[in-house]
Order: sequence, then structure tokens, then C-alpha cells
Amino acid sequence: MSSSKPVVLIAEELSPATVAALGPDLEIRYTDGADQSRLLADISDADAILVRSATSVDAEAIAAAPRLKVIARAGVGLDNVDIKAATQAGVMVVNAPTSNIVSAAELTIGHILALARHIPAANAALKAGEWKRSKYTGRELYEKKVGIIGLGRIGALISARLQAFETEILAYDPYVTSARAAQLGVQLVSLDELFEQADFITIHMPKTSETVGMIDAAAFEKMKDTAYVINVARGGLIDEADLYEALKQGKIAGAGIDVFATEPSTDLPFFELDNVVVTPHLGASTDEAQEKAGVSVARSVRLALAGELVPDAVNVAGGMVDAAVRPGIPLIEKLGRIFTALTHDSVTQIDIEVAGEIADKDVKALELAALKGVFTDVVSEQVSYVNARVLAEQRGVNVRLMTTADAADYRNVLTVRGALSDGSQLSVAGTLTGPKQIEKLVGVNGYDVEMPISDHLIVLSYQDRPGVIGTLGGLLGENGINIAGMQVARRDNEDPQSRQALCLLTVDSAVPQEVLDTLRNAIEASTAREVDLAG
Repeated sequence: MSSSKPVVLIAEELSPATVAALGPDLEIRYTDGADQSRLLADISDADAILVRSATSVDAEAIAAAPRLKVIARAGVGLDNVDIKAATQAGVMVVNAPTSNIVSAAELTIGHILALARHIPAANAALKAGEWKRSKYTGRELYEKKVGIIGLGRIGALISARLQAFETEILAYDPYVTSARAAQLGVQLVSLDELFEQADFITIHMPKTSETVGMIDAAAFEKMKDTAYVINVARGGLIDEADLYEALKQGKIAGAGIDVFATEPSTDLPFFELDNVVVTPHLGASTDEAQEKAGVSVARSVRLALAGELVPDAVNVAGGMVDAAVRPGIPLIEKLGRIFTALTHDSVTQIDIEVAGEIADKDVKALELAALKGVFTDVVSEQVSYVNARVLAEQRGVNVRLMTTADAADYRNVLTVRGALSDGSQLSVAGTLTGPKQIEKLVGVNGYDVEMPISDHLIVLSYQDRPGVIGTLGGLLGENGINIAGMQVARRDNEDPQSRQALCLLTVDSAVPQEVLDTLRNAIEASTAREVDLAG
């Protein structure tokens, strides 16, 4: 069936307001996204598809849709969309990353109040015919200390709402400046200080290899035995086995959990404990959040089909970016992630420099991609090519995009450079080489290098001296980690007696933290970081 209008396929039930927001210029069709065979048939001539969480838009579905230009998820998560396959096919993926932030913040407050006043347990007891006022004596929030781990959009909303209770807000977020924290009325502290001082602890971090199990047995040991822990962010940030032991042994007073390492979860051991409040992943489950999500992605679909910049695109495709600029987008996003992995303090200034032949093009997308890379591994929100700049503004980070036609050694060089709160500077630069446009790292903190970018990169800085390379190779070999490539760089203008060397190693697998610590200690490295780009 052909149509003169772009065809929008709605695969799950959406609100009337969502359909209305699509407007009269599009042909609306419906399918059952849970029925894969029907989906494959109906998507064949669709220009856009709108889904929630029950529809899997995988590589097979994308391949069956040669006209498809945009996949829209009416919500935050994108686990049911194959973003890589979509990007390879030139299909834009959009979602509604801010649709649920108010709902998630309010649910967090709800869990805090439920724990402080024993509301669920008291409710259950009274309905069972028990009048036990003394058993459910609670605690006021007034003048208590609330610790927020992760001061992004949701963390900031929670802080604002808690201040009405006249609480003292502590926060841990290494990527938020003290000036931004002061604006929010919170006190930045170390993670250990937060664990030790807070009466209520709520976590709002992204789920990465570094944050999984971030609150574990060691963290519980540092907390007050009167403390409550809340997780409405991502399942797995709290070690569930350690949480059960901490609750059972009275190391903490209670917990409020909305998200779980495996979902659905209905019979975890800590569900049996009276001092736990659990909800089945309700962070975005409000009428308002669902309505916002639907209307937001409907507007994004209209923009995408009109060929315009889309506020909530999680990838960049189509004709919005010059063909000469487009290959640099994944490169500079990786440079942003490498930059973040190498930081040791909060960032106050980020400069994105585009040098070479593409400098006279519209390179705004490269700035957005760089910022997307910088923030992808440090915030709990879904980072897109537009909200990345907003995230920088929220954290008090100044951003500049600079262009120059001068790229001495390569046709084009992309650089992410930043100033840190301690006054130090950090920079990473990259380029694309050869007919296959191979992504290479060509500069780190002023050291000239040329190393293909891989999923696993080790960066080491140490005093230049004989024997270091052999030590590194031996230790990595002993731990079963294969070296794919290595390069050592020096600054020849430095005194040989105190000269620092930079060593880059690409390896075939992730490097455990204990192995990285062993490398650092063995060569007395001033810097020892792994950059994991596999995720």
C-alpha cells in the first residue's frame, strides 16, 4: 500500500494527545508490536515507528524497513531498540529522556517518607486488624542529612524538593563544580563522607562497569546503623546480596528499592524484611510522564521526517550533517569518553577544536557529539546530541567550539581540551586516516602519538627509564591480558633525568581495577587509567 504522506506506524497503545501531536500531514497506521511476524510485514513501508517497551525494533525489523527514517521510543530506556543497526542503516533513534524526571524524583521522595514513617508496614498492620502505634514510631526529615549520589537533573530535583523539609543536603558527584553545587544549595563531599554522615542516601548514577555494585558491603560498613538507602535509578547500583546482609544484621535501618539487577524480580531475599519498601520499577509510571513521553517523541518524529535537527536524537543520521563531517561524529564522541576517563577533578571549561579541511563546514554536530561522549559515562540521564550541552550548563561547565584551517600533520584533527578545577589542563586529539577512515588517537596532553582507537585502552604516565615496558608486558601476561598495540611517547624538550613518558596500550579485554593498581604500583605511575569504550 503506497501513500503520498509519510507513514507513521504505531506499534503500541499511545495516548490520544500523542497521536494528535503527530498532526494531519502524516498517515497513521497501527500494528501489534509484540507480534514479530506482523511487525515485519507492517513496517516494510513505514517512514517512522513509535514504540514503548514491548516492541523489539531489532536488526531484522530495521532491515525489513527500507523507508524507515526514525524509530521513536515513547520513554527513556532503549534496550528494545538496536541502536547500532539503526545507525548503520541511517535511521535516527529518538526517545524522551526528560519525560520521567519529575516522576522519578517524586517517587524517591515517596520512598524516603515511606521509610521514615513506616507507612507501608503500618498500613498492612492496620488492615490486618492490628493497632500498633508505638511499633511504627518514625523519624522526621527536619534537620536530617540527606546524601544524593549523582547530582544530575533528577538529583537536582530531589534536592530542591527536600529543602522544603529543611534538610541538609550532601552530594557526591565528581563532575559537578562547587559553584553549581552552591546554586543548588547542596554541600559537595567525598563518597566516604556521604556514607558516614547521611541519614538518608539516594543514588542517581548511570549504570556502568564502575558504578555497578557501587553501594556494597564496604559502603554499608561506613553508614550509620540508623541510615536508609534508596535506589530509584538503575538496578544493580546497590549490591543486592550485600543489601540483604546489611538489613538483616542491622547495619542500616532500611531501604527503598524500585529497580533491580534482574527484572522482573518478585522473590528476592530482602523482600521478606519489614524494613524494606519495594516497588516494581515505577519511576516513570505516572500518567503525566507517559503523556510527556508520547507527545515529546511525536514532535521529534515530525522534525525528523522534515529533515530538521531533533532535540532527543541519540544518534545522528540522514542529511542533517555534511557528508565530510559525519565520519568525525563517532570519533569525537570516543575522544569525549577518553577525556572523561582521564579526568581527576571536576571540569570547568571544555574546548572542542576542529582543525583542517572540514573547519569551514557546519561542525556544530561535532561539538554535540564531543559533549555526548564527555557526559555519557558520568550522568544517569540518557545523553543525546542536544541535551549534552544542557548537561554541561547544569554543571557550570563552559563550552567553546573553535575551528581553524591549520592541521599540520593530518587532513583533519579533532581535539577535546578541558580545564579542571585544580587548575590543570587535559587534552585528547584524534583523526581519521586512509580510505577506511580508521579512527586514531594522535595526541594526549601534548604528547604526539598515533594509535588506532580500540574498545580497551590503557593510559599510563611515569618517569621515563629503562625496563618499564618489560614490566608492563610481564604483568599483563601474568593476568591473561593480551596486548594488541603499544606506543610510548616523550617530550624531547624535557630534562632526561626527570622526563615523563606516556604509554598507550590497546588490549583485547577489560582490565580489572586490581590489575590496573598493580601496574601503577609496579612502575610508580602518576597516571594509570583504563578507557573502556566497549559499552
